[in-house]
Amino acid sequence: MTVNDLTTPALLVDADALDANIADMAAALPGPRMRPHVKAHKTTELAKRQAAAGHTGFTCATVREVVGMAAAGLDDLLLANEVLDASRLGPLVESGSRITVAVDSEATLAAAVAGGVREVVIDVNVGLPRCGVAPDQAGRLADRARAAGMQIRGVMGYEGHLMLVPDLAERAKLTEECMALLLAAHGDVGGELVSGGGTGTYAINTWVNEVQAGSYALMDTAYTSAGVPFRQALTLLSTVISVTAAAGDKPGWAVADVGLKGLGMDHGNPTVPGAQVWYCADEHTVFAPEEPVAVGDRIRILPAHIDPTVAMHERMHVVRGDEVLETWPVDLRGW
Repeated sequence: MTVNDLTTPALLVDADALDANIADMAAALPGPRMRPHVKAHKTTELAKRQAAAGHTGFTCATVREVVGMAAAGLDDLLLANEVLDASRLGPLVESGSRITVAVDSEATLAAAVAGGVREVVIDVNVGLPRCGVAPDQAGRLADRARAAGMQIRGVMGYEGHLMLVPDLAERAKLTEECMALLLAAHGDVGGELVSGGGTGTYAINTWVNEVQAGSYALMDTAYTSAGVPFRQALTLLSTVISVTAAAGDKPGWAVADVGLKGLGMDHGNPTVPGAQVWYCADEHTVFAPEEPVAVGDRIRILPAHIDPTVAMHERMHVVRGDEVLETWPVDLRGW
């Protein structure tokens, strides 16, 4: 099979770029120094590639991801998100899976206890206005967790608001400030884990002892623009379905058969190499090509944000050039 046999839109993963990205991260952060975040790719076959490179502990964002990873035989799973229904996790623990859940309140701690989870990390707010207990309250929550019979594995704190800071020196300075908060909380909490970081700070954040990066494996244009040195492994194959020629002083344009329903748009427009993207509509990407294109041409679109893009598709095709080597289900989608 070749890419010309695929129905578009279709996710393509360059096999060589993916292998290089996984190998480069394994060299930079070997073994337990890296806990890949599967929310970026939601694909157990890809996670198995990461495990084969030595990254055998994983970060998850949803209960569904934890359940799917455990079913695939992948273990030491950190649910780095607050949940109020952990009932699907207890049976996994009973069957031998190591499941750790992030908590930041009495309510989320109670949910972990009720769900049959035995290990937690204390999620600490290090500056991103999202989840996390205040650093000076982390020790108190850890004490409550121990009183409830929980084992405390440590702390986590995500400096997600810094991942795309364009100036590297400024990104490093701000990361250090955030991690000072996390380390202070860890002093009160204890445990072996200081977990955090992401693709944008993986080489900067030396204060955590495990990094939760995810996007590095497939990459997107937002991280490429921020100077993150991994290859663009994932593209979105699309077909040109309409072309309007230039007329007088009015430029021409073309339309591809994927839009808002197939692309994560929160980081801006996707990129069409050799063209200027004008806008995306529900089912369309409208672009002005530098060289003429024709109806029926196949193009490869680079998404600006990999995580929501992948979650919109049922499968990804691993390719080398135009040859389709494998097709992997995006099997961790849904809730």
